[in-house]
Amino acid sequence: MPSLFRTVLAATALVALLAGCDSMGPSLKDSAYAMERSRAGLVRKEISLPDGTHVVYLEGGSGAPLVLVHGFGADKDNFTRVARYLTPHYRVIVPDLVGFGESSHRTDIDYHYAAQAQRLHDFTQALGLSRFDLGGNSMGGGISMSLAAQHPQEVASLWLLDCAGIAAAPPSELAKIVTTTDTNPLFITRESDFPAFLKFVMSDPPYIPGSVMNVMARERMANQPLERQVFAQIATDSVDASVKGLATPTLIVWGDEDRALSVGTVPVLKTLLPNAQAVVMPHVGHAPMIERPQLAAEDYLHFRGQLATR
Repeated sequence: MPSLFRTVLAATALVALLAGCDSMGPSLKDSAYAMERSRAGLVRKEISLPDGTHVVYLEGGSGAPLVLVHGFGADKDNFTRVARYLTPHYRVIVPDLVGFGESSHRTDIDYHYAAQAQRLHDFTQALGLSRFDLGGNSMGGGISMSLAAQHPQEVASLWLLDCAGIAAAPPSELAKIVTTTDTNPLFITRESDFPAFLKFVMSDPPYIPGSVMNVMARERMANQPLERQVFAQIATDSVDASVKGLATPTLIVWGDEDRALSVGTVPVLKTLLPNAQAVVMPHVGHAPMIERPQLAAEDYLHFRGQLATR
């Protein structure tokens, strides 16, 4: 679920597209990411956890720390667009989860929600964060809820964007496809899968040059064995029992056209989380922070403003 590239179509990109030059893809992707990060005031950083695991993350802004967690098959740049509207208010920190992006790709560890949450906690501890706000999309939402349940005194609030990990949720289109066929729309097995993947996870996907999509597809293809390992674990995992009654103030955001996780999850979440409020975005899919970054940020800032007046 990548970042917006529309504004990056300068002369270099245009030449690449007209020439059909796939070799321009990596440099164009790097240029697009660099521009989006710069606009958001984010800087790439890295750190090693006590067990030697390497984590790469983005950080920018000042104020109360806000940690944002990407979903399955994604990376830290999924939050770059929305971070542009958040760094004026908060110290935004966006890691690549272990197994994804530029962080360590380990096949020897547990990827269930509780284990990933503890690993994320190791990261926040390494940064010296004793109390922080936490947000997550999809799998990242499940991890965020699990972390809040494990360490409620450290997580000041939750921002859940189309979050996974709720077993009591109605089955989604993705779940029905996975259980009734031998396919998974989230996996990329060849370059030509990527456009369909974008259309599946987003109702209004950003424009991405074909050469860049091919680069992103190849990155996903290279990580597919680990992705399959992770998906097999989280597909049968849930955080329902651990988060039931969790009092952490929570903003739930969902796209009403989400095909990966049913919007019917929203009322289920509200029964589990007594201090939750919800926003359902029309004509939005699985990634509101990419499809509607400014609106998603405005809703979040309003939520945080309400908390400040309590």
